[in-house]
Amino acid sequence: MINNFQDFQKFGQTNVDTAVKFFGEWNKSWQAIAAEMTDYSKRAFEDGTATFEKLAGAKSLEQAFEIQSSFAKRAYEDYVAQLTKIGGMYTNLAKDAYKPVEKAFQNGR
Repeated sequence: MINNFQDFQKFGQTNVDTAVKFFGEWNKSWQAIAAEMTDYSKRAFEDGTATFEKLAGAKSLEQAFEIQSSFAKRAYEDYVAQLTKIGGMYTNLAKDAYKPVEKAFQNGR
């Protein structure tokens, strides 16, 4: 009887440890994603502000068009690069968060 109780206790502790690792990885990944999105938003705002200042100082319609076109191209390329990066971070989040669960299933067999 005592052996079974100790086994049960060990099994319970293993599950708690797995859950703590799972939520720890989950939390770190979400913090990294939030920090990356904050940095991107800050960069985009600063670029938009700088572009507006350039537009305000434009001496001709052609120059204003060139400034705006350059900004649109840069903003689009930055956005696509950011989406790719964040997509990769979400993928890693899923993989890392699943590792403790996968290990628990393997140990349970």
